[in-house]
Amino acid sequence: MDLESVECVSSSDGMDEDEIHANHHHHSEFSSTKPRNGGTSNINSVGPNAIAPATSVHELLECPVCTNSMYPPIHQCHNGHTLCSTCKTRVHNRCPTCRQELGDIRCLALEKVAESLELPCKYYSLGCPEIFPYYSKLKHETVCNFRPYSCPYAGSECSVVGDIPFLVAHLRDDHKVDMHTGCTFNHRYVKSNPREVENATWMLTVFHCFGQYFCLHFEAFQLGMAPVYMAFLRFMGDENEARNYSYSLEVGANGRKLIWEGTPRSVRDSHRKVRDSHDGLIIQRNMALFFSGGDRKELKLRVTGRIWKEQQQQNSEAGVCMPNLCS
Repeated sequence: MDLESVECVSSSDGMDEDEIHANHHHHSEFSSTKPRNGGTSNINSVGPNAIAPATSVHELLECPVCTNSMYPPIHQCHNGHTLCSTCKTRVHNRCPTCRQELGDIRCLALEKVAESLELPCKYYSLGCPEIFPYYSKLKHETVCNFRPYSCPYAGSECSVVGDIPFLVAHLRDDHKVDMHTGCTFNHRYVKSNPREVENATWMLTVFHCFGQYFCLHFEAFQLGMAPVYMAFLRFMGDENEARNYSYSLEVGANGRKLIWEGTPRSVRDSHRKVRDSHDGLIIQRNMALFFSGGDRKELKLRVTGRIWKEQQQQNSEAGVCMPNLCS
């Protein structure tokens, strides 16, 4: 990817343009340590093959290998030690406690006990107050509004997760993403050879307005035989909150312009999902070169836009809804 040939000049809310070079964005890998759900208590066994007494039923349902809650099928060895079905293959069918062969014994009694339990969501420490029957908990956790967000950085498969303040700091400090305050923007994207586009050249800028954070993406990628250019906005929050905002993007020159208006997508949707759905301002290569002017050998696109909040302010007489514009 020829990132050094891409330049972005940005200004927001009337500020002078300042240069943002694409070589600030590196394809780096970041790893995150998966939080464990708590360790087991240090309890002395009665004998070498005996089951240690547990302090709670919840502890009995904790897999000794991965420490996650166990769901059917729950396996056990001949001595009664249990583990989850995922870890059964990882330990090569040997009990991690007594090293006996596991076989195909199901712990039906423990599975029955689990049916009677109600447990808090695994994200209770992040603010989720819900309590669910044991077997309904997993389904809720896949859509829980308090679950961590994935890093929205498009340039690498970054595995970091966290809440929004953590990810904003991560984008700024680790990915060196440019941060701007304000709800209007003016970007100029320059590429020396627009005919050579790998999948994909990308830019990312974060904007802070209305007390929220928004990710502005600009990408060049191959669509069929020719490259296209696309700009779109993602909201750093859940989809139901994203619906409270709208944005517009505009690109033009030589007396022509393209305008896009829409609702920002949540960062719950990956940037690839948004890009592949074409939910944003799309500029075909020929049109992009026309906007660039000159000898059509260099891409020079100026993308302007704004973000506003769709606040339903009803006029008592006319009944008109007025958008709340950022001053």
